[in-house]
Order: sequence, then C-alpha cells, then structure tokens
Amino acid sequence: MNQRLITSVLFFSLTLSLLFLSCSDQAHTIKMKGSDTEVNLAVNLAEEFSKENSDFSIAISGGGSGLGITSLLNGQADIANSSRPLTEEEIHLFEGKNIKLKTIVFAEDATAFVVHKDNPLDEIDLETLAKVLDGNQKNWDEITELNLPINIYGRQSSSGTYSFVRKKLGISFSQSAKEMTGNAQILEGIKIDKSGIGYVGAGYIAANAGANQGIKVLKIKENETSESISPLDQQAIRDNKYFFQRPLFQFVPEKSWAKVEPFINFEMASEGRKLIEASGYYVLDK
Repeated sequence: MNQRLITSVLFFSLTLSLLFLSCSDQAHTIKMKGSDTEVNLAVNLAEEFSKENSDFSIAISGGGSGLGITSLLNGQADIANSSRPLTEEEIHLFEGKNIKLKTIVFAEDATAFVVHKDNPLDEIDLETLAKVLDGNQKNWDEITELNLPINIYGRQSSSGTYSFVRKKLGISFSQSAKEMTGNAQILEGIKIDKSGIGYVGAGYIAANAGANQGIKVLKIKENETSESISPLDQQAIRDNKYFFQRPLFQFVPEKSWAKVEPFINFEMASEGRKLIEASGYYVLDK
C-alpha cells in the first residue's frame, strides 16, 4: 500500500471516529430552556441525574416560559420548562411547523406575593391585591398605616408567572410595574424598597433560606371572610387550598424524546420526586 493510500485510509478512519464521537455526544447532550420558576429545580435534578449518568451533558437556562417555547419552535432546545400551558397561538405554530410535542406535568408550584419586612401588611384578599397590581390603589395608606406609594415588582410578558397571575386575577398589570428578569432580582429589589410588592415562586423562597431575609410572604385569602393561606404551607397546597398554585410543565419535541427520556424517567421516579419536594415544590400523585 503506497503512502498516499495509507494517509487516505488513516484520514478516513479518523473522520469516522470523530463523526461517531460527535453523534454520540449529541445523543447525550440535552438543552433545556424556559421558566425561571423551574430553573433552580431543573439544575438540582440535572446535577443528581448526572451523578449516575456522567455521559450526559445538560445545559440549562431560564429567561421565561415563552422563551423556552420559542426555543423549541426554532429547534434550539430539547426541553422547554414552562409554568403555564401552551397558548392557542403556540399550538397552531407547532402544528404549522409539524412539530409534535410530548407534555410532562412533573411538579406543582405556588406563587408567593412578597413585601418588605417592615410593611405592616400580613395578608391580603384577592380584590385588594388586584387593585394594587393593576394600579387602582397607588398608596399603601389605602390599606395600611404606611404612607408610601406602591412600587410593583413583576416579570416580563414572556414569563409564565406573569401570565398566570394576570389571568388568575383577571387584570392588566399597572404600566408603572417594574419588569424584572427573575425571582432573585424581584426579591433583591423589595429588600431595599419599603414600598415594594412583587410575586415569585414559593419554591424559590423555600429552597433558598437566605431569600427570606428582608422580605415578608403575604398570606392570601379569597375574600375578606375566608381563611388566609400561606404559599409556604405545604399541607394547604396538598389540599389544593391556595388560590395561586399551578402545575409545572415540560414540553419535549418527539424528535428529542429518545435522548430526553432517561432524564424524564429520573425526575418522575422516587429519587427525583424526593428532590422536587426537597427543593420546595410539590409532587403530584401519579
């Protein structure tokens, strides 16, 4: 065999090896994008999964449920974490691209409403909360002895939590509401703003002990005479008593299912379910 032929054979063999490794890596590389409510939980699950499946690589980013869903539409993700179901428009977009999805409901979350620790308010009814968030009540002195203008810390319209709260209360948010990028930014803003109110995932607060420093979690009552319920009351959530609790979704394109299935099976099994609960979220009965 001449030198040129030997070189060609070696080059061809190396190319096949690299191609095989590349395909192998792709088969164990998962891109997960979407809900900030779910991002810390997803990281915890991925870390534990990787301990037993070191050949997998899982890249996780937040940015909101809408961003995750858009990433699926654009072929830039294998899993979209979402704290809301798909909209009718999104369903039509997936149908138009002939993208078939599998839907997983793997946990339940509660949305917490928080104020500065020095705010005298401990609980709020839905009617008053709606008036605060849509801007009809502009000063705390309308409901407390605190004489300060109300500052609202919310999320961008791409956030599933933004859509969830708006729909549950049947409101449009005040145009003066600050649009923050996630739970941490909202809490940090309220910690230094005595006039602030915002909404975050209760699971984030429960899983981050330091997150409670400087803020107060409000109890919610559906009307002035009903029972006040905290989003941190695990039994109340299990009994479906809290007004702002919701399922958490993961959407997976069918073409990604083969490589994603081992991770989904892990989070739905006993070890994953224990981790979901330890992270401050709630496991749905099978």
